[in-house]
Amino acid sequence: MSAGACGGYFERGMVLTGGGALLRNIDILLARESGVPTIIAEEPLTCVARGGGEALEMIDMHGGDIFSDEI
Repeated sequence: MSAGACGGYFERGMVLTGGGALLRNIDILLARESGVPTIIAEEPLTCVARGGGEALEMIDMHGGDIFSDEI
């Protein structure tokens, strides 16, 4: 996969979430094998659900306009 196709992951790295992120040294293995900086999210088991909740709150506050292409 090209760096352009990854949308900046090669520069910014990836964040592991969910139960798989709790596998011992998975971040080290993935970083070594992929060459991409890798970290484990704080509270990986719940961070996606909390982030989804925050996104829904933003939609409630701003309506569907947050998905508009217009700036």
